Amino acid sequence: QAEETAVLKCIKNREDFCLKPIHAAAYMLDPKYAELFQNEVEDDDGDSGTAYFNPDMAGTQLQRAERIGDASLPDTFQTNELLYYERFKAYQDYMLGDCKTSEVKAFTADYLEKVLEPCDWQAQWCTDVFDVLVEVVDVNYKELKAHVKLVVPLQCETRGCELTEEAMNTLLEATLHKVPLQELRVVFDESGDFDQTALALEHLRFFYKHIWRQWDDEDEDDDFDYFVRCVEPRLRLFYDILEDRVPAGLVAEYYSLLARCSQKFQEFSSLRNGISSDSESELDNVSMVEGLRMYEQMEALKRKLRIIENPLLRYVLGYKVNSGQQSCRAKGPRASGGRMVHVVSVSTTVSQLQSLMADKLGPKFSGEEFEVQFHSEPLLAVSACYEGDVVIILPGQYNVTSSISIPDSISVEGFGLPDEVVIEKKNKGDSFVESTGVDVKISNVKFIQHDAIEGILCVRQGKLEMENCVLQCETTGVIVRTSAHLTMNMCDLYGSKGAGVEIYPGSVCSMMGNGIHHCKEGILIKDFADELDTMPKITMVNNVIHNNEGYGVILVKPKFISFAETLQSQQLGNNCHFVVIESMSIMLRVDVDAPVIVVDECSVKEPVSYASCSVVLPEFTEGNDAIKRELVATSAKKQRRQKSRLKELGVTQADDNLLSQEMFVSIQDNQFRRNGMGSFGTFLY
Repeated sequence: QAEETAVLKCIKNREDFCLKPIHAAAYMLDPKYAELFQNEVEDDDGDSGTAYFNPDMAGTQLQRAERIGDASLPDTFQTNELLYYERFKAYQDYMLGDCKTSEVKAFTADYLEKVLEPCDWQAQWCTDVFDVLVEVVDVNYKELKAHVKLVVPLQCETRGCELTEEAMNTLLEATLHKVPLQELRVVFDESGDFDQTALALEHLRFFYKHIWRQWDDEDEDDDFDYFVRCVEPRLRLFYDILEDRVPAGLVAEYYSLLARCSQKFQEFSSLRNGISSDSESELDNVSMVEGLRMYEQMEALKRKLRIIENPLLRYVLGYKVNSGQQSCRAKGPRASGGRMVHVVSVSTTVSQLQSLMADKLGPKFSGEEFEVQFHSEPLLAVSACYEGDVVIILPGQYNVTSSISIPDSISVEGFGLPDEVVIEKKNKGDSFVESTGVDVKISNVKFIQHDAIEGILCVRQGKLEMENCVLQCETTGVIVRTSAHLTMNMCDLYGSKGAGVEIYPGSVCSMMGNGIHHCKEGILIKDFADELDTMPKITMVNNVIHNNEGYGVILVKPKFISFAETLQSQQLGNNCHFVVIESMSIMLRVDVDAPVIVVDECSVKEPVSYASCSVVLPEFTEGNDAIKRELVATSAKKQRRQKSRLKELGVTQADDNLLSQEMFVSIQDNQFRRNGMGSFGTFLY
């Protein structure tokens, strides 16, 4: 309770931290951080920068970093796994404060002078070529260097070279026995006397590796707080990338921009240093023109970097471009007019090829317009597709490391049962499968997701038809974006930490004979407050939605609805009159203020799901009517809001065809079993 109180008090006093809940929870659960919070609360007005740990506590508060491989060198402190808040606190309160860009080095030197042990401590001098044990004799804080001497006998680990004690002494003499503080890692000591020294060097090392930029010294906004302008957004971006909250495409673009900007700055600096200030030669004039051009290019790159570093601009301007919507464009038909069958297999047997020819290639793709191409990975096959191509995946386990984007109208099918054709995404990142093609088909494939920002499958636009697939989620399930169309038949989806299927306004979603289970919620239907948002068109027939933590189906809608409007909606939902018309379709007509809604019941005489083998009790199917009533009532509310808005604008006679939001809904024979909160519910926001 004392730890929790300290955490809450700290957050309350420092709202600008934007502390992530997961980090706060980590502090509350781990007792070793209690003193850190307690010291901060008690010494908040102090500026010594030394209140990391309670000095009265005996022993180190840091973990040991054990070396892997050669054990000739001693262990060091484990300091590179600090949390966001720990680094934020160190830079804002102790190291940088409210300094300007031109004052960064002076503030850093002052900070190090307060917390570093001045001498008599051992460290590893770590470079790209060697790690060697040295003893620190003195520290030059302004130069950010330490005066060291070699520990004898020589203790070192080399990479691709031989290093003797004599050679190392020669090297130290050449550097006047001064080495950069960033290259020193303090040797582990259980006494706790060198904890602050190890932490200070880690903050210094991290700052110049991940925060500081070569061009910051020349920043024109030197009058503004460097921490607020540069440190905080770059630190937040680093941890967002580390914790996989930034799309992989945007991360790659950021590091590419950073490398290009660094190279351009070096070229610009070299060119500028070569120009004489009092020269009027033609060569120098040309160099100045070239320098101006390079400066403009560098400024353009810096602006792009600032957009990505800013959390709001990163989402508004950067995320939409790099989240897959424009990452892969459709190729269209081949110029030759032909079509390709892409066969995917790591290795295959003669009997498998014979079976493939007899059952698939021969009967369906024997025409002259088809050619066959072989691939070892599904991602390579999909990337090579043009419109109308077919991808056939032979049985096997296929691992992919990036998203599978399908921008063209193609067909992807597994040659066998779903459990035999498995595609597994190993690393974290964006959505696993992303479909934007006009007409895409996927069948007989099992997808295994380990982590993704946007889900195991995202239908951004176009139409996707899935049949007989297995979707093993770990974070998020299937997402059907506005204007997208998903047909999902005879599939099995499970394991999502969110909703198994998320249906956005304006989308079309048809699900028949699926199993959706062991998710946070089964199906989530989003109904946004804006009356311009159209209701989704939903078909749900013979699905078995069971063992989900929350509701089987949940509708998300706004809560600012008047009592009278709610009462009207309930009356509408409870007094629906159905009239049978041709093709098993049913028309629901309501009063003049309500829209015309077609409830299109599919003529399925027998259930197509695995639940059809037994008689279904009414208690497992009663959710169907509740879902239909709620969707009908919600659509009626939107209709009334639209007419009210038009009246406010002076439109007294409106075309009902323009106003009506026809919602084709088929919700029939779905089974709801053992869902934690029931078959159907609503979430008001």
